[in-house]
Parts: sequence; structure tokens; C-alpha cells
Amino acid sequence: MIDTVVEAYGLGDADLGCGTGQLSLPLAARVGAVLGVDPEPDMLALARQAAQDAGSANAAWLLGSDRDLPALGRVLGTQAVGALTVAVAIHFMDRDALFAAARPLLRPAGGIAVITNGTPLWMQDAGWSRALRGSLERLIGQPVTATCQTDEAGRRRNREALTAAGYRYVESSVRYEAPLTIADMVGGVFSAMSGDGLPSPQIRSTFAADLRADLDGQDSFTEQVHVRLQLGLLD
Repeated sequence: MIDTVVEAYGLGDADLGCGTGQLSLPLAARVGAVLGVDPEPDMLALARQAAQDAGSANAAWLLGSDRDLPALGRVLGTQAVGALTVAVAIHFMDRDALFAAARPLLRPAGGIAVITNGTPLWMQDAGWSRALRGSLERLIGQPVTATCQTDEAGRRRNREALTAAGYRYVESSVRYEAPLTIADMVGGVFSAMSGDGLPSPQIRSTFAADLRADLDGQDSFTEQVHVRLQLGLLD
């Protein structure tokens, strides 16, 4: 997946909704520089620490959101960025406004990559996923159907918005297996929520304990991941 993004756009990346740097840091090893942007200070603190631990000297971290992109463009200048990446965060953003606002910031032959890292953990066809969904439904008191816009309807919205904003659309995908623990599941569930919607630490701890009980204490699973890359290219 990293190969596809780097080959499509070349050097220089801004990663919106960067979280803890899961995409930003692998990209930093392959491009000239990366700017990670996220609205949550705690996410950025973890990303910054991970960059220090990895010895990455070409990644910077900025508190902000997609709504700050026009101001960011004025700071960096026009055509300053090779690629704008959004990984599993597009459902928090106004994609139409974002894709239009990004154009002045992107250099010729640059573009946008919207990356969906598989089906949400709670929506997969596996016993551990069904247990996770059951625990999550008990936590929030209602059926869980949210896909974080990773389904076909969400991808169609991305495709149509990129095309409407004047980008040439290309789609690619990668499949892989990933080890998965209960901590990964809990982190994945709560990272999909906005900061304002997070339950208290005590409730999060209780949720983790309930999930561990539902999984009979097992803590080693394998996730079948299907990553989809939706690329908007500026020719």
C-alpha cells in the first residue's frame, strides 16, 4: 500500500487525521517529509513519541483538522505538497470541501489518497468480530451497523467527490493478514469515535474486561485485511 502511494505521487505528504502516525511514519521513511495533522492532542503526542522512537527526523505534527486546510495552504504555499492522505478518517470530514481546498496545495502530478484499512473490526465475518460487536452493542445499548463509510456506498461518495473536484480517479487494493489482540480491538473501536463521544476510562476498562470474557480469555487472533486505496490524481 505504501508502495502504491509513493509511486503515485512522489515526495512530500500531508496526512490528515493522522492519529498515532500509523500511516505517517511508514510514509516518512519513503518520502522527503511528512506533516501529520490531527484534532486530538493525545493522538499527536503518541505520534510524536513514535517518531522519536523510530529516529524519524522528517515528520512534523500539527493540531488541526480538514477545516484548517486553507490556512495550511497559506502557510506552506501553493503546490507545496506531493500528496494528501486520509486513512480511515474521511467519515469525520467534509469530503467535497476538502478535495476542493486541497487542489491549490498540491503540486502538479500530485493528488489525494483516501485509504480504507479493511472492514471495521466489529463488522467482519469471524467469531472474534461477532463477539466484539456484541460487547459494543451492550456498551452503547443499540445495534451496531456503522461502517465508518468503508462500504461500497462510502467508497462511491469518495469516488464521486474526487471526480467532481477535478481529479482523475484510480482505485487499487491490497490484501494481507494481521495479528490481532484484544487491546487492538479495543483501540480500534474507540479510535473510530470522536473525542467528545468517548466513554470514561472506567467504562472503557469494563468494556475490555467484558470482551475478554466473551472471547474466553483468548488474546491471539488473525484479521483478514482488505485495504482499498482511492487515488485522486492531478494530471
